[in-house]
Amino acid sequence: MDALPQTTPTHAGRDATLILATDLHFKVRAQSGEINILRGVDIAVAAGEAVGIVGPSGSGKTSLLMLLAGLDRPTGGTLTVAGHDLTRMDEDALAVFRRETVGIVFQAFHLVPTMTAIENVAVPLEFAGRSDAFDRAEEALKSVGLGHRLTHYPGQLSGGEQQRVALARAFVAQPRLLLADEPTGNLDRGTGGQVMDLLFGLRERFGTTLLLITHDPMLAERCERQLRMEDGRIVADSAR
Repeated sequence: MDALPQTTPTHAGRDATLILATDLHFKVRAQSGEINILRGVDIAVAAGEAVGIVGPSGSGKTSLLMLLAGLDRPTGGTLTVAGHDLTRMDEDALAVFRRETVGIVFQAFHLVPTMTAIENVAVPLEFAGRSDAFDRAEEALKSVGLGHRLTHYPGQLSGGEQQRVALARAFVAQPRLLLADEPTGNLDRGTGGQVMDLLFGLRERFGTTLLLITHDPMLAERCERQLRMEDGRIVADSAR
């Protein structure tokens, strides 16, 4: 099967709950003492929903995404993603969960500088033991307009091209959940707009659930729903 097959998603189970967090807390220790980053977050996100997360810096937005990705562990409350209770999973199980369920796009691209574009995209499939990893990676790069850049290294690509590679990598395994943390933060407005058009197009094509952190109100408004965070809490939840 092609990495990004030309099919229309059925959106079956569109109303099913993919993310459910109840009284979610996250604390870290610092030299100055314990810091409360999340202070009782309640959130439910339906499968296939696109949710924009806005709020001032330090309000807990990125920490919430890191918990949803299984990269950090909550210090209180319950958290279920795609039927997995993340609070009860060990590190090996969380790694499998991320590989099979979650795609992540960061502001800083996070490409491996010593790997070509196709190698960067193939990595998650190779970890999953896919024998067709490079064929799927090539198709994924073609889908974001980079079929001519397969063997280029990140340092040979523009910022917009690097973020396209990151998008291809995030979508190549067709994750149920895509987490995007300020994906246009390092790009000019024109290039950022092109990248977001690609992201929303791929998300619609596969029916992927999207949580998007952004400081750009216009990007947040492209989502079906917006959450506003302040001081570690969700203070507003509005649908478009």
